[in-house]
Amino acid sequence: MRITCLHTADSNIAVFENTAQELGLSQHQFVHVSRPDLLAAAEKAGGLTADILQQTAEVLLALSENADRVLLTCSTLGSAATLAAETAAVPVMRVDQALAVRAMKTAGNVVALCAVETTLEPTRQLFMQVEKHPLAQLEIRLVAGAWEKFKQGDLAGYLQTIAAAADAQYLKGAACVVLAQASMTGAAQLTQMGKPFTSPECGLRAALA
Repeated sequence: MRITCLHTADSNIAVFENTAQELGLSQHQFVHVSRPDLLAAAEKAGGLTADILQQTAEVLLALSENADRVLLTCSTLGSAATLAAETAAVPVMRVDQALAVRAMKTAGNVVALCAVETTLEPTRQLFMQVEKHPLAQLEIRLVAGAWEKFKQGDLAGYLQTIAAAADAQYLKGAACVVLAQASMTGAAQLTQMGKPFTSPECGLRAALA
C-alpha cells in the first residue's frame, strides 16, 4: 500500500518513519510531503481560515491521485482532510481522528495536551465529535513554552517540557493523557508516570485498517 503523509513540520517525517518501523510496516510504501507554510499561515491568521482550509484540501486532493491512502498529520489543519475526503477517490484521513476515538473510550479524565495554540480548538471539536465513554471527561491543555522551544530547534527541550506536562497530569489523576500533535510523539518515551497516547501510532493503524 502506498501511504502519502502531508506534514507541516519536516521533523515529523522521521516521527512517522520510526513509528512505521516500530509497527512493522516495512511492506508498505510511505511518501512524505512537508508544507510548513500551511501551519505558519494558520498561526499568523490565529487559526484555520477558509482560504487555508481550501488550500490544504487542494494539496491533499492532488496527493490522493497517486496514493492508496492520504494522511494529514497536522492537527491544526485537520478539517481539511474531512473536506478533501468528500471528493477524493481514496481515503483521506486526519491522523488524530483515531487518536480521539481511542482516547474517548476511557472512563475518567482524558487530558489532551497541545503545544500550539491554533490546535486547541480543532482538537476540542474533534474529541467532542467522536463517540465517548459515559464516564469520559475531556480537558484540553496548552503546554506553555513548548512551541517556542520547537521553533528554536530545541527538539530535546520541547519533548522534555511535554513529558513533564504529561507526568503532571498523571499525578493529578488523569486516566488518559493524549499528545494531540504528531510532533509531540517522542515525549511518550520520556514520561515516568504513564504512557500517553500518540497520533502517529493510532493514525497509521487506522489507515491500514
